Amino acid sequence: MTQELTSPSPAPRAPSAGRDPGWWRDAVIYQVYVRSFADSDGDGIGDLRGARERLPYLKDLGVDAVWLTPFYASPQADGGYDVADYRAVDPLFGTLDDAAALLRRAHELGLRVIVDIVPNHTSDRHPWFLDPELARQRYVFRPGRGAGGELPPNDWESVFGGPAWTRTERGDWYLHLFAPEQPDLNWDDPEVHAEFEAIMRFWLDLGVDGFRVDVAHGMIKAPGLPDIGHGRQAQLIGTQVLPFFDQDGVHDIHRTWRRLLDGHTAAHGTPVIGVAEAWAPTPERLALYVRPDELHQAFNFQFLNAPWQAGALRTVIDASLAATASVGAPTTWVLSNHDVVRHTTRLGGGLDRARAATLLMLALPGSAYLYQGEELGLPEVTDLPDEVRQDPAFFRGRRPGAAAGAAAADGGGDTSGQEGFRDGCRVPLPWSGERPPYGFGPGGSWLPQPADWRALTVAAQTGDPGSTLELYRTALALRRRLPGLGDTSMSWESAPEGVLAFRRPGVLCTVNTLGRPLNLPVPGTVLLASAPVAVDGAGAVLPGDSCTWWAI
Repeated sequence: MTQELTSPSPAPRAPSAGRDPGWWRDAVIYQVYVRSFADSDGDGIGDLRGARERLPYLKDLGVDAVWLTPFYASPQADGGYDVADYRAVDPLFGTLDDAAALLRRAHELGLRVIVDIVPNHTSDRHPWFLDPELARQRYVFRPGRGAGGELPPNDWESVFGGPAWTRTERGDWYLHLFAPEQPDLNWDDPEVHAEFEAIMRFWLDLGVDGFRVDVAHGMIKAPGLPDIGHGRQAQLIGTQVLPFFDQDGVHDIHRTWRRLLDGHTAAHGTPVIGVAEAWAPTPERLALYVRPDELHQAFNFQFLNAPWQAGALRTVIDASLAATASVGAPTTWVLSNHDVVRHTTRLGGGLDRARAATLLMLALPGSAYLYQGEELGLPEVTDLPDEVRQDPAFFRGRRPGAAAGAAAADGGGDTSGQEGFRDGCRVPLPWSGERPPYGFGPGGSWLPQPADWRALTVAAQTGDPGSTLELYRTALALRRRLPGLGDTSMSWESAPEGVLAFRRPGVLCTVNTLGRPLNLPVPGTVLLASAPVAVDGAGAVLPGDSCTWWAI
């Protein structure tokens, strides 16, 4: 008899004892991009109260923790990653009381909360930068080159495009590896160290469970600020050590922060963690950020950037596991976030391939990060009008005076930085209803939502066993119930070309990366599949671009 199976068989619940001291080792952490998650007051911008009201949805989804993007006081030159006051909530997002209420509600639901900390740079509206004398102590200022100092101090380029230096009225230059509104801090100044330790203690005392360290590979620059010698430097990030990123000195900072976090854990009995957003050229260098005396996790961008090919995926998985195992740390896996094209679009195979990639990720040992909306199968929005875009890299990449829609790729603009299309993954979530804003809030939405998203809303997918939302809910429930999908061993099994097969305790995962169906002997009982698996006696047909979990 032929059966097509996508839903899970019953499985025993794993005992919870022993999980808590190292909760992050196999946690599923959900990224909330605050301004696009849920709006409570009708201004079209998501806020902390809106996020708090939607926390039961995340509890029901089955995640362990929530990571909140910056909600601090900010001019919003880069979506809140330009912080003017690290101890205040921007009125766009609410108040400090709203932040405290969100933390209390999350903890009532059994969810932990991680917040961003941004130590490489501040806003140019930060009080330190507004004081000309203080700024020259606590930020990176240098005299210019040339007879009159009219040239930048070196050839460094901004990640967002253009020079990484801006000249002041005094004639000197300040460094900004991102937007000009984001001056880089001088971590040679002890006061900078002291301030960030105080900021971390402030939020820990309020009840956060950890920090995601933005640009954790930044802060320290090579002595003398040497030239790089060529352009398009943003394309080199994560492929080689650069004089402004992944310098060895950053690890002293992370060791200090680990002592602070461990001290808070010892004093309060609740483990708190640090997570590095670190771009490193190799898995081995990335592993340095998660040595026992440094941070607890680091994002694995090598996996995110891997092509949908069995050999390439296996190579990245092996290298990632080996590197983190060498320092006793868990590996992390991520497919989407607020800075990259959503994987439903990026992987090139549509929703089928995205669903398969998700089940692959969730079957791997370690911790997984989900980006809001991926559980709905949201695609990248690629047709946003220029006039609604807010990504600073988009504006730096356009030619001065160019008409809307004119691209820098024709040689008339700056192509040294990011492409500037991050807004496409930041479109507000669709919750319910037939038309925009799909329950996002009582008003509109700060970025327009596509007219055809009504079938992708939370309400439309809830209860539909074939929906992507229910696939995520089932996968996360199984991951929690099955001990073999926790922080345990993994071994590869032999498989045909184009197929990955690996064993976890009690579970076998098969991934068909080919665009066509493939026949395999039945290895066990289907627990969950990203697409219907036809089982007929001793044989099974794996659909193209699919992933299946088998009980063995």
